[in-house]
Amino acid sequence: MAATESSAGSESESSTTNFISEFIKEDLASGRYSYVHTRFPPEPNGWLHIGHCKAFCIDFDMAERFGGKCNLRFDDTNPEKEDISYVEAIKRDVKWMGYDWEDREYYASDYYEYLYDLAVKIIKKGKAYVDDLSDTEISEYRGTAVADKNNITMTPPGRNSPYRDRSVEENLDLFARMRAGEYPDGARTLRAKIDMAHPNLLLRDPVMYRIRRESHYRTGNTWCIYPMYDFQHPLSDAKEGITHSLCSLEYEIHRPLYEWFINEAEVFPSRQIEFARLNLSYTVMSKRWLLKLVQDKHVSGWDDPRMPTIAGLRRRGYTPEAIRSFVSQIGVAKTDSMVDIAFLEYCLREDLNRRSLRVMAVLKPLKLIIENWDAGKTEELEAVNNPEDEAAGTRRVVFARELWIEREDFEEVPPPKYFRLFPGNSVRLRYAYIITCTGFEKDSDGNITAVRCTYDPQTRGGNAQDNRKIKSTIHWVSAAHSVPFEARLYDHLFSVERPMDIAARTDGSSGDFTDNLNSNSLEVIANARGEPCLESAAPGDRFQFERLGYFVRDPDTGAGGRPVFNKTTGLRDTWAKIQKKT
Repeated sequence: MAATESSAGSESESSTTNFISEFIKEDLASGRYSYVHTRFPPEPNGWLHIGHCKAFCIDFDMAERFGGKCNLRFDDTNPEKEDISYVEAIKRDVKWMGYDWEDREYYASDYYEYLYDLAVKIIKKGKAYVDDLSDTEISEYRGTAVADKNNITMTPPGRNSPYRDRSVEENLDLFARMRAGEYPDGARTLRAKIDMAHPNLLLRDPVMYRIRRESHYRTGNTWCIYPMYDFQHPLSDAKEGITHSLCSLEYEIHRPLYEWFINEAEVFPSRQIEFARLNLSYTVMSKRWLLKLVQDKHVSGWDDPRMPTIAGLRRRGYTPEAIRSFVSQIGVAKTDSMVDIAFLEYCLREDLNRRSLRVMAVLKPLKLIIENWDAGKTEELEAVNNPEDEAAGTRRVVFARELWIEREDFEEVPPPKYFRLFPGNSVRLRYAYIITCTGFEKDSDGNITAVRCTYDPQTRGGNAQDNRKIKSTIHWVSAAHSVPFEARLYDHLFSVERPMDIAARTDGSSGDFTDNLNSNSLEVIANARGEPCLESAAPGDRFQFERLGYFVRDPDTGAGGRPVFNKTTGLRDTWAKIQKKT
């Protein structure tokens, strides 16, 4: 395939053409590689989150940019934590994001025999040995980094295992017997023979294979030894002819080991390049922590709309285009940083504003009675479906004597700079008439149950000449012609910007990241009202509820069979900003 840079997929040249593409250009120009082949290698032990999304956007987009290919490979070498359901979830999410790997779907578990043969090859070169030390003993012999009196981190040399100098013949025999299942779990490991004094602890004779009698979701009980990630990953890349193994920055320290295994196995020389992972405010980007949220039922599941998983974002109402725009605009850097979630929400609004149909809905209904409108009389008014898209056309909305308005759009005693309804004040009803508040009703507990007003028939749709300065327009739905629905209003899952920064508890015990969960991250409103079209909306249909924000139809059904709509994100609200300042 041609190695020239393609214009396809390069809509944000300034963000994704950076040090990675420069490295690729240099490799092609020097003749190191004649083509570009990348891969996205998820471990099927959880659902993908937006951090993974950044990774596979880079993997697929770089391959497309240089006219190459990108594989989807499941690095499934840890049977204790892996499952076919995770595989299916990952494939579904990657496809939803708009990427297709065609016939390039691979599994590390398909390479077990190949990996075993390469391990034997490394043993024969005298570069690997079977060790009888336990996991705890291996850690003790390897040593740990310590700080000296000047607080400078030092890594004192480790100690050689007493089994390090076994002969090649003995190691080959023991490794074959490990595979045959002669030893219990944890009794022996295969370790690379590198350097127990190396300053990089990962190169102090890392484990290549361990014994685990766990049934694998694809290979069953065929194997009782499984390769470690640092061993299989570079060799799986090599088998697939991957030219550029693009990884997040935490793998930079693993790169010397990546290269060591490729050199000693004498296989295709894949190149590892690291980039900064995505850190997003008010959330966590660890599958281990996300799994804990699911298992401890802090959320309803992996696809809870508060989760940063791709499935959660999809259910929240995010679009693939908005996420890809976000990833493109934040760019690819070499140093870690925190991205404000507000920027992700900005990218989302930019996309939804163009594509979402407008409807009127009332989340917390308050009855509005128009005193000078005849009972039983109705009128159809024209409403714009999307001012950003002329082709979206218009719709008809029914106007009647009794309407629902938002409870917060009326105040008995208005605070300063409040321009909505209060006794004596006038507002415009969206697409309809100017009304003037004449009074209100209360129940025995003092709660306002209805607002009364009169309308000016000369002001329909705002087309008539009217010299009054009306400072506010509010939305509404007909009481008789609207439909009930359940609204779920979501906020950030965590109440602090950096939930991974864990503080000690007041009782002196160790803190946990779940201490930072936002107890108000979900509000359920059971009796919202909306235009009739909402009743027939399909799961995934997105709308802008005028003045309220963007909402999406959820797969769930609420009480009484009511449709459920999730709030995706809000609109800019001048009044909310004023309230916040006061």
